Amino acid sequence: MILLMGPAGAGKSMQGHKLADEYGYAYISTGEVFRLLITGRRRAEMLEGKLLSDAETIHVLDKVLEIIDTKEQFILDGFPRTANQVTWMLGEIAAGRFEKPTVVHLNITEDEIRSRLSKRGRPDDTDEAITRRFSSYQNETRPILEQMKQSGIEIIEVDAVGSPVEIHKNIVKALGV
Repeated sequence: MILLMGPAGAGKSMQGHKLADEYGYAYISTGEVFRLLITGRRRAEMLEGKLLSDAETIHVLDKVLEIIDTKEQFILDGFPRTANQVTWMLGEIAAGRFEKPTVVHLNITEDEIRSRLSKRGRPDDTDEAITRRFSSYQNETRPILEQMKQSGIEIIEVDAVGSPVEIHKNIVKALGV
């Protein structure tokens, strides 16, 4: 399992699709899954930039993981985002559901993210939502990298500034695939 981590706008989806296509891996984007499956009030809140709760996130991801072969290499984009989600993942690893992942952490500045997301055109990419998501990433998600590292999970730091082709080459080189 390869976990693609980084703030919204870092290029996780683009890089995840490129890796999946090039190497034949399954690719799961939690954001895409949530946009497909979440409806009603929770969908409206997502479009405002609010994240789903840990319980909601784990419930949906658990269902998705039931339909793929987790013994084969796959890419997971956008999970985990909190310490509770890491704890759940470590429990699943301990239970033998899948192997310890390698984390590809895409490093990028907030200014670069704003530039990218302003061109993306999604309704949830407002200035306020971008600020909220970046702050949430810095305060909640970035610290879990240390939690994972202490659990023996390899963290690969990749500079996410540059052309998609350059970033992809750096990821492939770092992964050694």
